[in-house]
Amino acid sequence: MKNFLIITQVFRPDPAAVGQYFDEAAQAIAGTGAQVTVLTANRGYDNPREKFLAGEARDGIQIQRLPLSSFGKTSIPLRIFAQLSFLVQCILRGLFARKLTDLLVSTSPPMAAITAVIIGLFRPKLKVHYWVMDINPDQAIALGTFSPKHPLVQALDWLNRRILKRADSIIVLDRFMQARLERKLKRPTEDLRSPIQVIPPWPMDDYLETVAHSENSFRKEQGWEDKFVVMHSGNHSLVHPLDTILDAADALKDDPRFVFVFIGGGRGKEIVDARLREQPSAASNIISLPYQSLDQIRYSLSAADLHIVSLGNEMSGIVHPCKIYGILSIGRPVLTLGPNESYLSDITGDNEVGWSIRHGDVDGVVAALQTAAAQTEKEREAICLRAQKIAAEKFSREQLVKKFLDTILYESRLTQ
Repeated sequence: MKNFLIITQVFRPDPAAVGQYFDEAAQAIAGTGAQVTVLTANRGYDNPREKFLAGEARDGIQIQRLPLSSFGKTSIPLRIFAQLSFLVQCILRGLFARKLTDLLVSTSPPMAAITAVIIGLFRPKLKVHYWVMDINPDQAIALGTFSPKHPLVQALDWLNRRILKRADSIIVLDRFMQARLERKLKRPTEDLRSPIQVIPPWPMDDYLETVAHSENSFRKEQGWEDKFVVMHSGNHSLVHPLDTILDAADALKDDPRFVFVFIGGGRGKEIVDARLREQPSAASNIISLPYQSLDQIRYSLSAADLHIVSLGNEMSGIVHPCKIYGILSIGRPVLTLGPNESYLSDITGDNEVGWSIRHGDVDGVVAALQTAAAQTEKEREAICLRAQKIAAEKFSREQLVKKFLDTILYESRLTQ
């Protein structure tokens, strides 16, 4: 019997997307008959005041939540301490776990791969699976946090090469990530135990359902019945710049049709809240709300008339905002902000499900929003159907979960 250990600092019920995906992956692995143990933090990723059960068993998964593993994002020293504390605890548990056959790690926290390298060094028969959600130190360099020559950057790049060579399977979210990782190796085809697999995130179907505006209690409670709701929902990271959409909101503050809604958390949310504090007039059409509970997601996402997905100009192949898959599933148009070439352009392309604008083009965003607001019900319904068709045909949860399981269980099938 396969015995999986999954290491992720974020796990459901934490609302962060990485935690939701790891929970679904754990359930899928357990569904094959494997034993699954998850090591995760005992406090919220964005909200460390939120404390979870130290241990629980559900859906065939044993969940162990470790102390001193999350202190939020406000203090860099505390954040580093939490990550190191989490990693040390995971390494010790991984080294002494009984009958362990497989280890699944990701990039949360950024140095999580070191657990696989160290545990794998002492347990050479262990199958290691590396699920790449984002890439560091590339993200830190792109944000200007570190220079390429910083010792920590060099250490992380060394760690990347080690885990890439040690992993029995590697999964990335798009072709740009695949190319970036392969560039870190001098001989990708020779150095890797298996080819890098591209498996995009799947929509969270259990929590996604299109709710008509007329039946949407969330939209009614917020008083948006007669508004065109422009929404950014999810993680407000600095890698997803929001300045352009905020400036567009300012340009449209005298147009009573529009309201701009920002739901979620992260360091980028502070920029939204700062705009509200420093410019009192912004409150006329900008609303800031916290993460919504999972059982409310279908209502909050469906409350929008158009969704925003932002990707920093230097972030293609480094990060991968997953929110676009839920947007397509509920059939809402999307306005993407980012570089000309990215996974977003691969998805939207010529599919006519929205608009793609470059960062800084406020006039372009305003024009797109005015066009969207002026569309007829027939035109909006056509976009809805096209978006849902893309989600069903290209990003089916059933197909992508199967591909995920096929990838990480391939070795076990060979030996059976």
